[in-house]
Amino acid sequence: MVSVTHSKRLREVVEDNITFIVEDIDGLLLPHNDALVISLNVLDFKIKRVLVDVGSSANIIQWRVLEKAKLIENIFSATKLLTGFNLASVTTRGEIFLCTNTEGVMKTTLFEVIDGNMGYNIILGRPWLHEMKTMTSTYHQLLKFPTPEGIKQRRGDQPAAREMNAISVSSSKDKEHTE
Repeated sequence: MVSVTHSKRLREVVEDNITFIVEDIDGLLLPHNDALVISLNVLDFKIKRVLVDVGSSANIIQWRVLEKAKLIENIFSATKLLTGFNLASVTTRGEIFLCTNTEGVMKTTLFEVIDGNMGYNIILGRPWLHEMKTMTSTYHQLLKFPTPEGIKQRRGDQPAAREMNAISVSSSKDKEHTE
């Protein structure tokens, strides 16, 4: 059992423990090493293939997602260099503020916009996770967070995570055979 207690009150939230219990893994395919992938409501759109990444220092959204949603004109100019764990870098095309809705909790979220080869539509990094006061468990495939109504949770989409992993493994093998 993992337990976290918030010592400060969030609005008028009763102090609750965020706990991950053995029953939280009911329905999961075990054993697994799956990433935590969810769906996220952004404005009036349900975005699939959203990676929850505690290692990311930025919230990132794909240019093509904004293009499809006809939100390109809402991007404001801000160029940043984002660097990954392998020191590969990508230059952002700008930033955009979007309203996210997770289990009824609305947050205006700043996203870095990239136009590149990324399997996920969105990466939710520490800025969003900290704003939501979210606790994540990849083992339990859950994120849990305090709200005025108590602790709410969002279950990961394990099949989507496995599909993304299969695509990435397949791409790696294809590159090995062509080099």
